[in-house]
Amino acid sequence: MSHYPQVGGARLVRALGRAGFVEVHGKGSHVMVVHRDDPTRVAVVPVHKGQTLPLGTLRSILKAVRLDVDELRALL
Repeated sequence: MSHYPQVGGARLVRALGRAGFVEVHGKGSHVMVVHRDDPTRVAVVPVHKGQTLPLGTLRSILKAVRLDVDELRALL
């Protein structure tokens, strides 16, 4: 298993978009994304300018959207 990349929320949202996710809701500094073909793959991504996501938050998001680290790296 690869190491987790340091990624910000906005960059993660763009990468998830390439994986088939769409933004369905955004309030304040958080964006909710849902997969186009599988609505059970849902996550809320914090988008704080200039900050990378904490490791635990990134792990939780990847688990919720059912992507592994290598798939994320390919999307970035």
